[in-house]
Amino acid sequence: MRKLTVIEFLTLDGVMQGLGSPDEDRDGGFEHGGWSAPYFDERQAAAAAEGLASTTAYLFGRRTYEKMFEFWPTQPDTNPIAAHMNATEKYVATGTLTELTWHNARVLDAPLGAGVRKLKSDGDGTIAVLGSGALVQDLIAEDLVDGYRLFLHPLLLGTGKRLFRGAPAPQRLRLVDCTQTSTGVLILSYDLTGDR
Repeated sequence: MRKLTVIEFLTLDGVMQGLGSPDEDRDGGFEHGGWSAPYFDERQAAAAAEGLASTTAYLFGRRTYEKMFEFWPTQPDTNPIAAHMNATEKYVATGTLTELTWHNARVLDAPLGAGVRKLKSDGDGTIAVLGSGALVQDLIAEDLVDGYRLFLHPLLLGTGKRLFRGAPAPQRLRLVDCTQTSTGVLILSYDLTGDR
């Protein structure tokens, strides 16, 4: 049975919006896009690559899928993340897209809960959820998340979409690993304990 792991880049105050570029996500008048760039280092790159070995599928929301599709298919296979992402199964939770042209990408069978439970029951390894803030809220609400891998940045933005916007009930987590990068980013891995 596969585990579903949410992988996110966050500020210390929990903001996950617009980490990559100034125009990535301006919803709500967000003006701090690209905030993660000054914190990237070799340790962070290595940590991202380490997770590839256990990842057997990706799950995206529609907006994140479209952003990923704009970039990764054009990257060379000499980039290990591009090679893995382009070859691995990708599922998109969407009510608007019907055809996906990225290799090995499919629309997730609806409804969300049943589709994700089926994905989890098929095979081994990890289903990685990258970004996809609205989707993550639904996954949390439906009790489908098995763990979190958080890249916690030493930065306070005070505004923006947050990862944890309200859980339906308390959830206990167990810290599996903690690594610090040269720029002060903490890479935190948590599993849910089952005491929900």
